[in-house]
Amino acid sequence: MKLYYYDTQNPWRACAVAKYLEFSVDYIHIDVSKGEHQSPEFLAINPNGKVPALVDGEAKIWESVAIMAYLAEKAGSDLWPNDERRLEILQWLLWDAAQFTRWGSILHFENRIRNRFGLGEPDTAKVDEALSNWHRFAAVLEEHLEGRTYLVADTLSIADFAVACLLPLAGPSKLPLQDYPEIQRFHDNLLEIPAWKQPFPD
Repeated sequence: MKLYYYDTQNPWRACAVAKYLEFSVDYIHIDVSKGEHQSPEFLAINPNGKVPALVDGEAKIWESVAIMAYLAEKAGSDLWPNDERRLEILQWLLWDAAQFTRWGSILHFENRIRNRFGLGEPDTAKVDEALSNWHRFAAVLEEHLEGRTYLVADTLSIADFAVACLLPLAGPSKLPLQDYPEIQRFHDNLLEIPAWKQPFPD
């Protein structure tokens, strides 16, 4: 099994789940800064030219959520349970992609990635729009997390890994976690999981 990654948020969650489930994985670093994600060899694995991507025998899986679900199902793990919890987990996964991480990713790009790759100053209009929307959906998550450790049925699931993917990068991404103590607590709890705190190979 080969897991292709770069040290950004979506590979973070895929690598964390692989590590948490203790899979024997060959972690292959794709240097996006050198354009390795656009090489013919990598595009044959993921035609979108994005990381993460997973190869397991004949199976080629891309999109971090699909990789997390695949790994959890392969391991028979409760991270992706085959019961009534699955629908609620799916609900949070879709919400995250469409709302929470969608807007957070714009802040991440404008405030961190632009500087990292020498792409100029942040676009203030995009930052303002993203921050306004991120606050809106962070409030939804904040209310839901009150009195909870995890998102669904108080058991760890791939939804937790998905929703939290930008939180370790909150500082450089300028996500105002200080305004959301429940989200901060949720993140602090996840940081107690070694695979989440250090998902990438040493």
